[in-house]
Amino acid sequence: MSSDNAAQYSGHSEDVWDVVVVGAGPAGSSAAYAAAVAGRRVLLLEKAELPRYKTCGGGIVGPSRDALPPGFELPLRDRVHAVTFSLNGRLTRTRRSRTMLFGLVNRTEFDQGLVEAAEAAGAKVRTGAQVQRVEQHGTSVPDRRTAAVVLSGGEIVLARAVVGADGSASRIGAHVGVKLDQVDLGLEAEIPVPRTVADDWAGRVLIDWGPMPGSYGWVFPKGDTLTVGVISARGEGAGTKRYLEEFIARLGLAGFEPSISSGHLTRCRTDDSPLSRGRVLVCGDAAGLLEPWTREGISFALRSGRLAGEWAVRVAESHDAVDARRQALNYAFAIKAGLGVEMSVGRRMHAAFARRPRLLHAALTGFRPAWNAFAGIARGSTSLGEIVRTRPAARRALAAMEKR
Repeated sequence: MSSDNAAQYSGHSEDVWDVVVVGAGPAGSSAAYAAAVAGRRVLLLEKAELPRYKTCGGGIVGPSRDALPPGFELPLRDRVHAVTFSLNGRLTRTRRSRTMLFGLVNRTEFDQGLVEAAEAAGAKVRTGAQVQRVEQHGTSVPDRRTAAVVLSGGEIVLARAVVGADGSASRIGAHVGVKLDQVDLGLEAEIPVPRTVADDWAGRVLIDWGPMPGSYGWVFPKGDTLTVGVISARGEGAGTKRYLEEFIARLGLAGFEPSISSGHLTRCRTDDSPLSRGRVLVCGDAAGLLEPWTREGISFALRSGRLAGEWAVRVAESHDAVDARRQALNYAFAIKAGLGVEMSVGRRMHAAFARRPRLLHAALTGFRPAWNAFAGIARGSTSLGEIVRTRPAARRALAAMEKR
């Protein structure tokens, strides 16, 4: 991992990066990779030392796989061919597939691989870099073609374009003015288990529709460790914690000590939330981009990061504020036309699921077309938005679920 002397990156008008990316998660690494592949000078800033742990189920669905850099080898810990569904511990049924539905990774390994791919493409990586703010006007900014990234301690890094990928509590997102809508709390435990227990879960995940509106739990097997988590709306902290404890006990896993217990907030953007400001773009969690129903964020991070990196190159090439704004707006249009449509349908699905989880459970466990649709979404052969748009029966079913 590069950790060059800070002076190499200090802010001087004669040392201006084409693109500076803040945050080395999947979104940031994808943005850095895309800009570096285009031949630009790219600096990827990360506040933590790498590799680092990230609270996440680690499910790699089809859209995530398809958005990876060419030749990227997924560090899969398991390949999922079966899903067990339950309704708050009841009405359990397992559906199976002859082909793989999706893969499971440890985020530590996955994220590190993406950072290394960005480095191999030519991006410079600097860890331990805490970003305080971004400035686009004032004495720190030498000209209108430049933005200043201010680090803790006052060090300034200059860039022609900045990509914010610094997570759901993003400082860059605050600069852009990202507005958030749905906010949820996820709690997760990494539980090492004996081989006999691990073997029982191999190739199979559990999805449990939870006791609170819009909540669900999961078990994702990764070799000798089970990733067990739950998620529900923020404001239900005590109930979410209780759900996780009862979920673990119900599974017979309470006797195993977790190696890691963690939590995080997921945040979805509003439809009218900005995605840029001047020469600064945001992507991934920093932009509030994730699927509102499942809260799946890896594919949204990879896809939005790649787009942000590509459009950041165009912003960096802009000779004035008008052209920079035009390129940034084109980035926003690309996001809204693709991921924005998926989020819109996901919001409807989340609202319907919150009202009628039993109906969804019955469909997935007892109605083959519903299971086939779920499997197709997981593999990446279709999407929730495409299904609702092209299949009248799906539109009618979603409308029926939305009714109180």
